[in-house]
Amino acid sequence: MPFSNDPTIDPLQSDPDLSSLTVIKYGGNAMTNADIRAELIRQIKALYESGVRLVIVHGGGPFIKDTLQLAGIESRFIDGLRQTTSEAMPFVEMALRGRVNGELVRLLNAEGVPAVGLSGKDGMMARVKKRKLENRPDEDLGQVGDVDKIDPELIHLLLKKGYIPVVAPIGLGTDGKDYNVNADIFAGHLAAAVQASRFVVLTDVDGLLKEPEDPKSLISRMNLGDIDAQMHQSIRGGMIPKIESCRVAVESGVDRALILNGKKPERLMDALVRNKPTGTTISQ
Repeated sequence: MPFSNDPTIDPLQSDPDLSSLTVIKYGGNAMTNADIRAELIRQIKALYESGVRLVIVHGGGPFIKDTLQLAGIESRFIDGLRQTTSEAMPFVEMALRGRVNGELVRLLNAEGVPAVGLSGKDGMMARVKKRKLENRPDEDLGQVGDVDKIDPELIHLLLKKGYIPVVAPIGLGTDGKDYNVNADIFAGHLAAAVQASRFVVLTDVDGLLKEPEDPKSLISRMNLGDIDAQMHQSIRGGMIPKIESCRVAVESGVDRALILNGKKPERLMDALVRNKPTGTTISQ
């Protein structure tokens, strides 16, 4: 009984049921708005106490921007990707690992939820390769990577002891350098590697919208076969890596992926515990 409210039972000394394992990609306004962030932490606590085993992967674009500005380093984007020079990489890691990851772990632990902060470098969890732009071979993104392989052993060790791993999307390259990885894609690969049953992407809208400007045009369900037809149609801009991350997860055996509105944290419990239809569900 690893999640009983009985104070005599210590969840860290029990062998949890990992059949409910869920990977959550955390970002958007749920990260930058203090009130939403506090409510999200409460919802994560409720999920944990209800028996859902969790891994959290976070991004941190706004915090990276602020940290680079303080360091006097200009942010440059190529095809929507932040160029990460060798000069910028330590400050990117400072923002992701030091500020975002540390704060999230602090908030969870303050609520009595045992969380452990990691990056993909810990235990050689994530091996990555340098990302290249096929359509712009003369441009160099610097230390921006794509996931090559994820070793789930460290994550499983923490889960079996009752902890929530909180992971920053930084990995070690085959060349020995640190690489910044798109958090959506990193999370999808991690969900696949740990054999999660569900993968949740939190964003700033209610899900995938057929008409991005019309909140009433929610696409509640999609199959993998629908993705290519919708790419660059309903799937545009920042939604592209989110859908791609869902595709990576589901193709690799995750039962279903969900895109939920992170500005409405209560929808996590609706989707994962109460089984209420919400957001966009992607499955085989």
